[in-house]
Amino acid sequence: MEMWGGGFWAPLIVAGVVSYLASKLMVKWGDRLGIVDDPKKHKLPKVVHEYPVPRGGGIPIWAALLAGIVIFLPTNGRVWGLAAAATILAITGFLDDKYEERISPFVRLGVNILAALVVIGVGIGIAYITNPWGGVFRLDIPQWCLGTHCIWILADIFALVWLVWMQNIVGWSTGVDGQMPGFVVIAAVTIAVMGQRFSGDFSQWPVVTLAGITAGAYLGFLPWNFYPQKIMPGYGGKSMAGFLLGVLAIMSGAKVGAMALVLGVPFVDAFWVIIKRLREGRLPVWGGREHLHHYLLGLGWGKRRIALFYWAMSLVFALAALQLNSRSKYFTMAAAALVLTGAVLWLQKWSTYSKQPDRDSG
Repeated sequence: MEMWGGGFWAPLIVAGVVSYLASKLMVKWGDRLGIVDDPKKHKLPKVVHEYPVPRGGGIPIWAALLAGIVIFLPTNGRVWGLAAAATILAITGFLDDKYEERISPFVRLGVNILAALVVIGVGIGIAYITNPWGGVFRLDIPQWCLGTHCIWILADIFALVWLVWMQNIVGWSTGVDGQMPGFVVIAAVTIAVMGQRFSGDFSQWPVVTLAGITAGAYLGFLPWNFYPQKIMPGYGGKSMAGFLLGVLAIMSGAKVGAMALVLGVPFVDAFWVIIKRLREGRLPVWGGREHLHHYLLGLGWGKRRIALFYWAMSLVFALAALQLNSRSKYFTMAAAALVLTGAVLWLQKWSTYSKQPDRDSG
């Protein structure tokens, strides 16, 4: 099952077609389903769209994921655990879309945790992390065993934190049209390429296939979400994106560092947003208008330009992740984080919202 054969392209194409067609139906049925977001009625600081747009993007992405799982992945506990977790996110997301984000952010955070616990419970976890100075950091000890079932305490805690973090940092980078699906596709393809390098390792075949499904699901959604967007991903679509990328990083042989590098911009943005909110006495779960894309809008950037900036940065970091060894990867991450931190802090201090983008500058 080669990446350039049935193991990647067929899942990508099938998931892409399902996602595209299902997104079209959601756009058509938005009013009937009661998921249209009218910015005149739904007034939150983070809202930047100017006309009514259906949410509900999580449903076509979920449908594409399930189609890919049923057709291309083997039937086992891990696969069905993954499907169950994605279903939890999709249902919660649809309800959140329908009731205009009135589900408490604490409840949504609890759902993120539940989805992570479901896949951890079926055995998806991180046994080790590569040490940039050689060797690995083992997370499979200590263990707590009940009969024949053992819990890897450090591994499961790390996986829980990683998956919840991924769901939130990807979700926070969905503010403008087409911003999120593009870098999700790049990240998924990067994991697939890494998995293909170890094509002799049978354990990597499902990883390449799942990466293809993930890339296809968000690629099929992208034409409907790109400027001017006709549908938004909503909680379901953005949480599933972070969740799937987090799972792929774990399953691909603990490529956590590579994933963190590819998503360098969302990572740094999320970190400094959390710091800023805590410094101001606010809980990080409550949204606001202080993400990088908000600052860029304030500087007069159009929505298309912002989306392409996120894609370009992800592509540059993806190419670095594919070319560098583990040690160089960590140093590159540190250097990129410093540069991005400087940019974000400068924008936090000096950016104003006095200059708004032109109506057609998306």
